[in-house]
Amino acid sequence: MKAFELVVARDCAHALALLAEHSPSVRVLAGGTDLLVELKSASQVPRVLVDISRAADMKGIAVTDQGLCIGALVTHTQIMRSPLIREMFPALADAAHTIGAVQTRNMATLGGNLATCVPSMDSGPTLVALDALVAIAGAGGRRQLPLIEFFVGPRKTMLQPEELLLEIIIPRENLGKPADFVKFGLRKGQALALVNAAASLWMDWERNVCVAPRIALGAVAPTVIRAPAAEAYLEGRALTPEVVEEAARIAVGEARPISDFRASADYRRELIAVLTRRALANAYARAKAKREGELRCLA
Repeated sequence: MKAFELVVARDCAHALALLAEHSPSVRVLAGGTDLLVELKSASQVPRVLVDISRAADMKGIAVTDQGLCIGALVTHTQIMRSPLIREMFPALADAAHTIGAVQTRNMATLGGNLATCVPSMDSGPTLVALDALVAIAGAGGRRQLPLIEFFVGPRKTMLQPEELLLEIIIPRENLGKPADFVKFGLRKGQALALVNAAASLWMDWERNVCVAPRIALGAVAPTVIRAPAAEAYLEGRALTPEVVEEAARIAVGEARPISDFRASADYRRELIAVLTRRALANAYARAKAKREGELRCLA
């Protein structure tokens, strides 16, 4: 690994000042589980790394007026253990549990996983299915955009060199929205996804139909994607096996899987159909369980 200078940021504001001072040959170091591996084999390395791991103001998990806010420096282990997340969005905890080994989950951050932007990331699909936003800060101030727009291409996001990903926000209107995450890899643990999928939905129980369905897919295109045509098909329909099957078929047509040494494109298409069906069925099951719990409380 080539030499670089390491500077440690006290907080978010200090990190932004350091990025501006050392730009353009500067990178952000959070958990380091992706970046340090990259630097070992890179032909060019940044002159300066800004270590933000001690920035306590980027480590919170809290419900605010906007919704559930998760700091970019929250680790996957913290996501798994958070009572708020486990109650509102167990699918997020399920996704975090599939990321690497225990040691990796203890170090790797949610913001780092999203900013690395590999197509097979496990943290992205569930957040995309929940219409998550990202908050970004830079010299020009703070801005927000949908997470799905944050992804530009493999290992490329909307972040500018002097900008910092601050937090991820699940909008208030989606708090408690039933969701599910499923993943298929070549082994049970520490595996990159051949395909992963997430689904979320509300149910109109008076009409027994699906409302605001979302389907997100990973490892099937250059970035995590949504399946808007499948979502539009599901809107206002009862989730019968036939409807779920057709939605999965539509989702396959919206993906752009490739063939590589791990799987063929055709095999990935089969996986998209299977995992979409499972994610929708599991999200529906969680919606039913939530409804039954509410009815018991009223009884």
